[in-house]
Amino acid sequence: MSKTATSVRNCFFCGRHVTTGQGTMLVKNDGSIQWTCSNKCKKNLRKLKRDPRKFKWTTKYVKGGIKVKK
Repeated sequence: MSKTATSVRNCFFCGRHVTTGQGTMLVKNDGSIQWTCSNKCKKNLRKLKRDPRKFKWTTKYVKGGIKVKK
């Protein structure tokens, strides 16, 4: 009866869970690690450089809009 340890990570863009063996890991030059769950999140994060707070399909969505201090 051996139990396998499965670590659950969150997607850096949408916030969904990324299980062990799934997703893509991006290691930046400063040593930070960004996990993405799908190709859709990877493209929005890296290529298109979008803000996840502006999309309703992410868990990081802000309903009232992003308020910027002047």
